[in-house]
Amino acid sequence: MPSSFALIKELFVRLYSEYGPQHWWPAKTRFEVCVGAILTQNTSWKNVEKAILNLKSKRLLDRESMLNADLSLIQEAIRPAGFYRQKAERLELFCERVDLNALSRMSLRSAREHLLSIKGIGRETADSILLYALNKPIFVIDAYTKRIYSRLIGIGIEDIGDYDDLRQLFENALGKSASRYNEMHALLVQHAKLYCKKSSPLCSSSCPVSHMCAFAQKTNFESA
Repeated sequence: MPSSFALIKELFVRLYSEYGPQHWWPAKTRFEVCVGAILTQNTSWKNVEKAILNLKSKRLLDRESMLNADLSLIQEAIRPAGFYRQKAERLELFCERVDLNALSRMSLRSAREHLLSIKGIGRETADSILLYALNKPIFVIDAYTKRIYSRLIGIGIEDIGDYDDLRQLFENALGKSASRYNEMHALLVQHAKLYCKKSSPLCSSSCPVSHMCAFAQKTNFESA
């Protein structure tokens, strides 16, 4: 079997060839990226889109407006995203603690440490903000990435290791490039939605990476 580095490199080439550029993150401002990253915790992006539209309609989708707004107004706007009381508090705390201009001037390490010091901001959320809002070269590991990678090499998700270990593996394989990390993460999301689904994955020959995926090869062999 090829090394993990070689697999990840080939995976990027295959997915990019199949789906093309993804133009992520779907947001018009850096602040909107941050809000989306916080709201998408434990919910679908469709629900986040509804919440963001509500924030826009109430003119709350900027730091100053959110800081000056009553918490109940924010809660009502983001209700579609679920856990709206908790997430409203996290948004308020984020606005109090983070100036994006100042954060962008920090080193990657310092900016990440600052974000992780904020209650409710975990590694995936912090890295999404760093990559998509600030264009800092850090790869985002999410459930889609874990699922695809674990199936690719034929092990359980619980066996792929720590978040940062997997992040560094992808970064080393792809080279230090924010644009490449952006594209790869978006391509993995697209592939997971179309083929590598959580249940009933589509492992037929039409899957663009079935030939290099241990899970697909086993599945296709057993169904033959």
